Amino acid sequence: MATINPYQAYQQNSAMTASPQELTLMLYNGCLKFIKLAKRAMAEKNYQEKNTNIIKAQAIAQQLRMTLDMDIEISENLDALYEYMYTRLIEANTKNDVTILEEVEGYALDMRDTWKQAMGIAKGN
Repeated sequence: MATINPYQAYQQNSAMTASPQELTLMLYNGCLKFIKLAKRAMAEKNYQEKNTNIIKAQAIAQQLRMTLDMDIEISENLDALYEYMYTRLIEANTKNDVTILEEVEGYALDMRDTWKQAMGIAKGN
């Protein structure tokens, strides 16, 4: 019989019960987490861990692109930004460039903070 990690069970339950807005926030937070882990792995010259975490951040950028409603005007701009982030993550991975990771981290942080503000405004209405 397999043992269930309580933390994993909590995370899975959180994702299953989250609103679409909360899921988007979780994606931003996940992207930031994986970039931070990749930066640490890069500093430690652990290239396998760096690669794994950058690939996870790339997957999140792709997921954010897939969730866009292209009938909404701002979605084109967000699509371009997410594609840029994805491409830069590939560059950071192949070049082992922490500066590029920090650039993408800045975009993800700004997007996450803006999203949190928008969620707060929407809850106030």
